[in-house]
Amino acid sequence: MDVRYVEPGKATAVFNRVIQGLTKLGLSVWGSRVLVVRGRKSGEPRSVPVNLLTLDESKYLVAPRGETQWVRNLRAAGEGQLRVGRRAETFGYRELSDDEKPAVLRAYLRRWKFEVGVFFDGVDDKASDDTLRGIAPGYPIFRVLPRG
Repeated sequence: MDVRYVEPGKATAVFNRVIQGLTKLGLSVWGSRVLVVRGRKSGEPRSVPVNLLTLDESKYLVAPRGETQWVRNLRAAGEGQLRVGRRAETFGYRELSDDEKPAVLRAYLRRWKFEVGVFFDGVDDKASDDTLRGIAPGYPIFRVLPRG
């Protein structure tokens, strides 16, 4: 099976820097957080802005561009940290199976389609569960679990 990964273009890189800067200042833009995770090769902390979705009292990280560096690093590290301003929350995770993804993908698209819709090839929040299940393998999703 081919691994899905959409490399960020220049516009995405600029947008990410702006969102990350605002989030580091403590201004969450539509649920944005800065994800900090240890690099799987360097061991150095890596950071990237992410959208934290809350659905039915659970929190999720969705990778709309597929098997990104942050996805690979999170899997290798086993934990990450979500930051807004000075607040930081260390978390573990459980990666969702493809059958668990449709409801989360639908909620994610409902909230952020304007920002990430281009990565979903015309699929939106009104798609059937079967359609969402069909695209699910290309979109890693992690349920955020608090670390105490």
